[in-house]
Amino acid sequence: MHSIQALREQRAAKAKSLHDLVGKPTWDADVDQPVYDQTMAQIDGLDAQIGRINEANKRVADQAMSEGVIIAAERQAHDGKSDASRIFAKWLKGGDKGLSAEDYAVIRNTMSTTTTTEGGFTVATEVAKTVLDALKFFGGMRRVASVIQTDQGNPMNFPTSDGTSEVGEIIAENTTATAADPVFGTKSLPVYKYSSKIIAVPFELLQDSSVDVEAFVRDRMVTRLGRITNTHFTVGTGTAQPTGLITAATTGKTGITGQTTSVIYDDLVDLQHSVDVAYRDLGRCSWMMNDLSVRVIRKIKDTAGRPIFVPGYDNPVGATPDRLLGDAITINNDIAVMAANAKSIAYGDFSFYTIRDVMDVQMFRFTDSAYAKLGQVGFLAWMRAGGNFVDVGGAVKLYVNSAT
Repeated sequence: MHSIQALREQRAAKAKSLHDLVGKPTWDADVDQPVYDQTMAQIDGLDAQIGRINEANKRVADQAMSEGVIIAAERQAHDGKSDASRIFAKWLKGGDKGLSAEDYAVIRNTMSTTTTTEGGFTVATEVAKTVLDALKFFGGMRRVASVIQTDQGNPMNFPTSDGTSEVGEIIAENTTATAADPVFGTKSLPVYKYSSKIIAVPFELLQDSSVDVEAFVRDRMVTRLGRITNTHFTVGTGTAQPTGLITAATTGKTGITGQTTSVIYDDLVDLQHSVDVAYRDLGRCSWMMNDLSVRVIRKIKDTAGRPIFVPGYDNPVGATPDRLLGDAITINNDIAVMAANAKSIAYGDFSFYTIRDVMDVQMFRFTDSAYAKLGQVGFLAWMRAGGNFVDVGGAVKLYVNSAT
């Protein structure tokens, strides 16, 4: 039985061979296409095998958890021996009574003034950054957007100006230059309060010294906050929630009649060129779509019969993403699946979407009777975040499927 690392290495080698194959100057459909199809099928098989191993490992861990035999989770993204991480873990296990006077000197702590069973903890900056960094793995928006952090959630506006159509002039000698002042506007970037919902943890987890309770609670918190915020950063309405990228961007190409659940090669080229070359020359443009749309893309070929999808692979320098027409693909399942009138594909420079995080992440620990009688301790996390598309020149354009 192959180890998961060996399978990943096999996948990387096959994906690299496809990258080289598609990059050939000429494409022989009779010779190259069967190789491409066969290798893609092998990659799909390896992906499925890796997925099965991951799922089996998850089930084993879940079963062990239900039996009270908890496998220590791998600590994420920071040094577990630091003061901030150590104190946060102590608070999760023992509450405020579990912290010493020295611990209180390290962190800022606030207690509920009305309910003695509720203790609040303003998470230290290091742990808060770990939470925010982990959120990038949910949905895709944080991977490609610009992310800023502020200590407070005060109102914030970004200046905007569309200069894509502005040009200079030729004038005769001794002639006054024409006035053409840039037009400026603003985009607001308010923040909203998000809740992880209450996370109930059995006493057994807290009492087992081998259990990384911090990683367990943080993982659940990140999962819940990551999903809801990615949805809002993608398709948020802008009313009592962030304005999503897809909500704010404009249409670059509408599919021809019959393309309700598909897209053709020519439309993808048109969408790519609907973004002004001034943005494309920045070298940051990429694609974003639902994973089911990637499945459609993988079947499309260019006019020479060459597949336009190239799978990504790992290499010593870093991971190479899946690519479409030369640009990287980001999977975001909060973007609509291809359907009539669906805004199913986005292309452009996504760094013009700005996500704003307020650094303080507030957590509460509940030990009242509602949890005690179930043998549990409750945890609840709050965070404040917002997002908006701060560009007005068309940095991102959308493909909209045909209505019929």
